[in-house]
Amino acid sequence: MIQIREMEFDDLSAVMEIENENFSKPWTENGFFTFLIRDDTLFLVACEDDQILGYCGVVMVMDEGDITNVAVSKNRQNQGIGKLLVEEMIKRTQTAGVSKLYLEVRQSNLRAIHVYEKLGFVQNGLRKNYYEAPTEDGILMVHA
Repeated sequence: MIQIREMEFDDLSAVMEIENENFSKPWTENGFFTFLIRDDTLFLVACEDDQILGYCGVVMVMDEGDITNVAVSKNRQNQGIGKLLVEEMIKRTQTAGVSKLYLEVRQSNLRAIHVYEKLGFVQNGLRKNYYEAPTEDGILMVHA
C-alpha cells in the first residue's frame, strides 16, 4: 500500500536517485536539505514498504504556493503515484491557507500536463526557454 508522508532527512539518498534519473539538471542533495529546513516549504514522499517511490515539493508565500518538483522512480511511473503526491499536496497546502498553486512543466511532457489538468490545474502562460538540456518552453499552470 502506498503511503504519502512528509520527507525526512533520511529520505535524501533515495530522493536523489529519483531526482538524478528523471532530470537532466537535477537538484543537489544540499539543495534539498536547504529546502527541508525552511518553514515555508513542504516536501512529501510516496512510500511502499519503506521504499521511496516519488516525491513532490512546494514553496509557500502567504496564500500562494509554487510546486518545485514532482518525480517518480522510472520503474514505477504510470501507476498514479505522481497524481497521489500532487493530490495530497493540494490538500495539505489548502489546509495551510494556500489558495493558489503554481507549477511549470515541460511543453513536451503531455502525460504530466494531462495529470495536472485532471487535478484541476489550468494552463496560464508560457515561459520561453524555461528548461535547459534540452532547451524547451515551460507551460505555467495554476490551481485555484
